[in-house]
Amino acid sequence: MKPRGFLTLGDVPVEQWPALFDRAAYLKAHRNQTTLAGKSVALVFEKASTRTRVSFEVGVFELGGHAVVLTSQGSQIARGEPIEDTARVLSGYCQGIVLRTFGQERVATLQRHASVPVINGLSDQHHPCQVATDLFTVREKLGRIDGLRYAWIGDGNNMANSWIEAAGLFGLDLQLACPEGFGPDADILRAARDRQARSGGSITITSDPKAAAAGAHVISTDVWASMGQEDEAAARKKAFAGYCVDAALVQRGAPDAIVLHCLPAHRGEEITGDVLDGPHSLAWVQAENRLHVGKAILEHVLLDRVSG
Repeated sequence: MKPRGFLTLGDVPVEQWPALFDRAAYLKAHRNQTTLAGKSVALVFEKASTRTRVSFEVGVFELGGHAVVLTSQGSQIARGEPIEDTARVLSGYCQGIVLRTFGQERVATLQRHASVPVINGLSDQHHPCQVATDLFTVREKLGRIDGLRYAWIGDGNNMANSWIEAAGLFGLDLQLACPEGFGPDADILRAARDRQARSGGSITITSDPKAAAAGAHVISTDVWASMGQEDEAAARKKAFAGYCVDAALVQRGAPDAIVLHCLPAHRGEEITGDVLDGPHSLAWVQAENRLHVGKAILEHVLLDRVSG
């Protein structure tokens, strides 16, 4: 039997998420544990990283384990070693692997050939650790994740895809405002809507940011050009004109609306500085929570533990 992994949000059964969030809250309140004592976790980065790298490196340490950080240029990956071979080698050294990469197929291939659990630290299609953190942050601030209205403003990128998956899993009401031609993955959207036939909730795609933000309790955004799309930045800036999360857009949300941004942010583009640093923003709490949710995910995949 293959070890459990965390490649998308759906890899954690819906009924286990409350306990995983409870565990993250406990680990936030009790920073130093020993649950991973004697265990090593490989952190493999084929894309640049600040929050994912630091949160997992510190997280493994705070759980009593040892993190081994590998970048493409600092390993044989840059010289073309197949991901299948990397999976086999790291499985002999470490008890888990976190991969931050490009296509989702690389995460899936690593998981197929590894004999230890694999965590998706980010791919072009999914960012499950971040959206898990965002849901935890919402619950921490508003006391629940259900019965709320969620808005995504901007690119139909990996964050949008994971929000759509979350809406399907948890029956959330989610509205996404994306420019024409920049919508989310059609297959992920279809699967989430199919699941909502059982879980409830709704997913609406619009090109009107004002309509998406109307009455929203949670307003989220991200950069308009993700890693690997730098050469598209100028064209995307033009296409996304009018999609900035500014004070006027936030005012269209619920009175107690919270604003989330997974960072890094481009102030004045997808979000204004006064909103990012203002009273509605939880971006900095959200950033810290990557650490604590990451620790709960590590325990879940390495120890089959979600409570305690």
